[in-house]
Amino acid sequence: MRYQALSSEVYSEHRKAFSAQMKTKHLAIFNSNDIMPTSADGHLPFKQATDILHLSGVDQEDSILVLFPETFQNSMREILFVKETSEEIAIWEGEKLTKEKATLLSGVPTIFWTSDFERVLKGLLSEAEGVYLNNNEHTRANIEVETRDMRFGKWFRNEYPNYTIERSAPIMHRIRSIKHPEEVEQMQKACNITKSGLERVLKMVKPGVKEYEIEAEFAHEFLSNGSRGFAYTPIIASGANACVLHYIENHDVCNAGEVILMDVGAEYGNYAADMTRCIPVSGKFTVRQKQIYNAVLSVMKDATQLLKPGVYLGEYHKQVGELMTEQLMNIGLISKHDVLKQNPNHPAYKKYFMHGTSHFIGLDVHDVGHWHEPIQAGNVFTVEPGIYIREEGLGIRLENDILIQENGHRDLMGHIPLEADEIEELMN
Repeated sequence: MRYQALSSEVYSEHRKAFSAQMKTKHLAIFNSNDIMPTSADGHLPFKQATDILHLSGVDQEDSILVLFPETFQNSMREILFVKETSEEIAIWEGEKLTKEKATLLSGVPTIFWTSDFERVLKGLLSEAEGVYLNNNEHTRANIEVETRDMRFGKWFRNEYPNYTIERSAPIMHRIRSIKHPEEVEQMQKACNITKSGLERVLKMVKPGVKEYEIEAEFAHEFLSNGSRGFAYTPIIASGANACVLHYIENHDVCNAGEVILMDVGAEYGNYAADMTRCIPVSGKFTVRQKQIYNAVLSVMKDATQLLKPGVYLGEYHKQVGELMTEQLMNIGLISKHDVLKQNPNHPAYKKYFMHGTSHFIGLDVHDVGHWHEPIQAGNVFTVEPGIYIREEGLGIRLENDILIQENGHRDLMGHIPLEADEIEELMN
């Protein structure tokens, strides 16, 4: 395995946390992701479904986890189904998990081959009144293909129409948002690898470099340090491209006098880092660029202090809007008159800062969590304010990953260069 997995005790704790919130006489079923095809006989690299990964650590296709805390047979309260290996599979694809290795990894003592699933499920359902089915309920999800969980849900409703169906997503969103210390350290490794990538890039950027050449330097450093690559599609946006919030083409030349916005993060052990830094192509910011940079940095620092247990994310984002309004007025991008006549549903600052400031991060870069519940210790958020001035071809965004603690916070990227002077010094 390329990465060091979490201990089996962590996965056992996660399963206990889920089971504790289940209704009586219900079982829960979690499926792995499919291997997605491209064309001909090609396929994309496998990416595990994060819920079954969170609960078992199994990073392999054709896996199913069943939780039934109240079944009569103690040995059947947690069951993991994995793909049966064979000599032919070993030759063509490599070794799959044996039953023994699956138990060592997950802490689940009862392992069956996936081919036994329907037979075992039928026996379990004789004791159950209802089933928790899983689905991707992220508020930003836009799914055009049928996932394995969706396909399974259709099959189950057709085969067993008389059972009540519950949603596992609300429970998963709650328990996944609180990170175990081992998860935090996994995320810290991803942040450390991201730092190495930035330091590599700062040494090579100069006028004439291509955006994709910068992307390649990050990729090289990430892979060399045990990451499987980017945690999400990287943004390497020079000049006016930085004003396109989801610019991912990364194909332009970086010209002298421009600023490059780099929104990149390594993954490690399936956990994401999410960093944004802005650097001057020529190695030194202009007076105007530094003015905008420091305005964003001020909002970032003040916003970070607002993230604490008990705060609601909705109120937090309103406060950040007030911080940004003050900075935009200070640098002359909006006026007091603009603020007085603004639409409350679309404040004046939105002209230059269009997106949110913070989101959950973890196994997914936009991780799950409940926005209608107060922030808790153990949550990890990004803090990523930005100012985008299209008429000047200048976009500045800065972003770190923040662990919420009972008394304060821990900046997982506090060791990564951030101040404008720091960036210039390292580039020169």
